[in-house]
Amino acid sequence: MVPAKSTSAVLLFVAAIALAGCGSRAPAARPEGEAAAQEAGNLTPPQLDSVRPGPTGITLAGAAPAGAKVRLATPAGQASFATADALGRWTLVRPPASEAQIFGLSASEHGRQVQAEGYVLVAPQGQAALLRAGTGALRIDAPARAGLRAIDFDRGGGVEVSAQVAPGATVILRLDGREAAEGRATPAGRFAVSLGSQTPIRPGAHLIQISGDGFADQVTAQLSPAAPLAQGPVRSQLNPAGLRVDWMTPGGGVQSTLLVH
Repeated sequence: MVPAKSTSAVLLFVAAIALAGCGSRAPAARPEGEAAAQEAGNLTPPQLDSVRPGPTGITLAGAAPAGAKVRLATPAGQASFATADALGRWTLVRPPASEAQIFGLSASEHGRQVQAEGYVLVAPQGQAALLRAGTGALRIDAPARAGLRAIDFDRGGGVEVSAQVAPGATVILRLDGREAAEGRATPAGRFAVSLGSQTPIRPGAHLIQISGDGFADQVTAQLSPAAPLAQGPVRSQLNPAGLRVDWMTPGGGVQSTLLVH
């Protein structure tokens, strides 16, 4: 995926996110997390693995080094803190919100600090994901069934499709009725594929289908470039396909993530 060109307003918002605790460079796959751990003296980056909505707010839980101080910060600099217990588990409760929110997640211990990969996205309905610039989002909330989970895209015409299916399952993906990719899910049941690397996907409505042994899912997604983000670093809107989130990447571009269903 190719990030959109930056503007001065975008860069100001990105700087605000960085000061609040988000990374100052575009997040990548897991090797970057390992590199970050080495730079921080082998302090393992914190992880978010559970999101539970409730009447008093949304409970977030995850893993971090035992005794580490975990920081969850908004782009405006508002931070919540928790301390990982002896088993390396931490829990935070965020108050109810009417809009989707993004956070930077970090951990510190004995003067060392390490940043988690990507940005944490939490929606009022309980959807949650790890947003990663230039690649697909990782959904954190539990799926109701096997199927599509996230679709990421930008102005460059690149599209990243993510799904959750049975571990090791063969997945066939069709774009607008034509087979576009085939592959196997990971042992954790994650399937991800990049589209548009040779021929950029044109803007507009596209039918995305996946199928395999015992499962099938489809969604018609509007893969239209995001309008400028004039009110902040993130904008969300529900549509028939799911929750669309337009967000600013560390490089100053705008990436769109559709949390399917």
